[in-house]
Amino acid sequence: MATMTVLGAVLGGGLVACGASGDPHGDRPAAAARTAAAAHTPSPAAPPGASPSPSPKKSPPTLAPGLAGLTPVLKRGPNRTDKVVALTFDADMTADEGPRAAAGEHFDNPELIALLRRLKVPATVFMTGRWAEEYPAQARSIGTDPLFEIANHSYSHYAFTSPCYGLPTVEKDAMHDEVQRTFGAIRKAGARNVVPYFRFPGGCYDEATLRALAPEKVTAVQWDVVSGDAFATDADAVAQQVLDGVKPGSLVVMHCTRSAAPVTDEAVDQVVPELRKRGYRFVKVSELMAG
Repeated sequence: MATMTVLGAVLGGGLVACGASGDPHGDRPAAAARTAAAAHTPSPAAPPGASPSPSPKKSPPTLAPGLAGLTPVLKRGPNRTDKVVALTFDADMTADEGPRAAAGEHFDNPELIALLRRLKVPATVFMTGRWAEEYPAQARSIGTDPLFEIANHSYSHYAFTSPCYGLPTVEKDAMHDEVQRTFGAIRKAGARNVVPYFRFPGGCYDEATLRALAPEKVTAVQWDVVSGDAFATDADAVAQQVLDGVKPGSLVVMHCTRSAAPVTDEAVDQVVPELRKRGYRFVKVSELMAG
């Protein structure tokens, strides 16, 4: 698996909101004048019975592009002293697994989502487009619950560089479609809490893939704690691996797929109370990135 150590350069670029541009200090005098004028201008009165205008929805934070405009990569939260941790769950389903789902194999894990709700744990779900198409009601339920946010995990769950754990490889000219088709499938399911983050299948990427995805303006989100839940059968071992690895600002990778990660919910049921006992607070990736 070819990876790049671009995080330092990425974090050095700072955090930017989606769509933000320009020199933040270049218009200070004009901005000050406008502020002073606004302070002495009375606000127009609202008509009787009118509802207050809703506050504009803030765009999720993203990282500034890396060197030469490469897609930025986040592996853990910015340095911070408070104990926060982001649990992330990959909802994996490859493009060719439809027949297996039709035969009764479960690529979802509603028990895990129910547990997170019961424990009131915010989380980010990295969803493949194929998963959203197979389980649209669940995608909509997750993506309309303020406890969660949905990010992009490609459409097919094929590798963006090779070798990558035996996964088939996406052609370079198809990478844009993988990202765009997935966002389309997630939104078509009715999800609203969708963030501009992308996770490479298998976590495999190189400089060429970061360059190819740059026009999509997503932040690639990796992890610094591997739960080991994929194909695991020992929930205690998975929980211990997470507990041993978590530090303030950690990103934990787990899975939301019963057939490939059958003990994840049992492990989470151990991890959450223990980390809370240690003083940790759970956040979504967007909150971790915001600092």
